[in-house]
Amino acid sequence: MVLEILFWLVKTFSYFGIFLVGFIATSTILFPFPIDLATFFTPAFGLHPFLVSLAVGTGAAFGELTGYYLGVGGGTIKIVKKSRLTKFFVKFFEKAGFLTILITAFIPFPFDIIGILAGISKYDVRKFLIATGIGKIFKALVIAYAGYFLVPYIALFIGRI
Repeated sequence: MVLEILFWLVKTFSYFGIFLVGFIATSTILFPFPIDLATFFTPAFGLHPFLVSLAVGTGAAFGELTGYYLGVGGGTIKIVKKSRLTKFFVKFFEKAGFLTILITAFIPFPFDIIGILAGISKYDVRKFLIATGIGKIFKALVIAYAGYFLVPYIALFIGRI
């Protein structure tokens, strides 16, 4: 059902549809969404994998702002502010925040946690968005090109069954 809606968005709105898929999929906090599967099959709709990766990666980066701002709001709670863990992550994001965000946005990892921690740490939202965007775009690039090259073979294989 969810995949049908995602594919409908792509078929109906083309690149803007895959942007929406990226945004919707990552704006749901700690709720898994099949964004990678949608990205993999999108080139089968005749969309260019490079442009797909730009659209879905950008949408995903903006969607991750929900976790970031949840962290900003949660960081104002007195208990969270004074926590040793919060102080640790504030220092950590000052030293290696950009690289950490970029790498975790690329790998299959529950990225919502990083967004929330970055928000609690009051990490610069522009840096967060840029690092997240770069990581998500490169991840989508790998997945979209894999789909572009593999979907025809998958279709042939399924046709033989």
